Amino acid sequence: MVVPLILLVLSVAGMVLSVLTYGPVLSDALLICVISTFAAFVLILVSRRRQIRRYIVIDGSNVMHWQNDLPSMATLRAVLGELKKQDYVPVVWFDANVGYKIGDRYLGPQPLAKMLGIPAEQILVAPKGTPADPLLLDCAVKLQAKVVTNDRFRDWTETHPQTKVPGFLVTGNVHDDEVVLAEIA
Repeated sequence: MVVPLILLVLSVAGMVLSVLTYGPVLSDALLICVISTFAAFVLILVSRRRQIRRYIVIDGSNVMHWQNDLPSMATLRAVLGELKKQDYVPVVWFDANVGYKIGDRYLGPQPLAKMLGIPAEQILVAPKGTPADPLLLDCAVKLQAKVVTNDRFRDWTETHPQTKVPGFLVTGNVHDDEVVLAEIA
């Protein structure tokens, strides 16, 4: 963000200097400065857009059961795809036993990320013996994000009152490979 601002300042200064030197005529220097100013504005807008990341937390252990009540990474991939279309940055939480639900061993963020096609930094697995629910709720609060799940988190409403706020929990399902999500405001 600093480089585009420096480019903008130098371009505007160049335009002023060109007008003071050559008068209010279209000179090569003025034309170059106008183009540079426009380019600086475009770079500033692009960098601001990149900085505004809309996170959404996904209860992976819940969502992977949304189609036919069977754990499936394909179901979760479909939901991730729909959320990405809506320009969300997904953060997926799993219980420690996810590997045993879809396979025969423990799985951490790296292999889960490969299965889901998202960076491992966006995958979190709760430590063994620790429920993922309070961790993902804390994460959602920290990121100011909603939670995609069909869980009502009844055991956690006292410590996480946001679960009662309408729209905080985004419900949905997958039927015939079509993702249906409650409206995300």
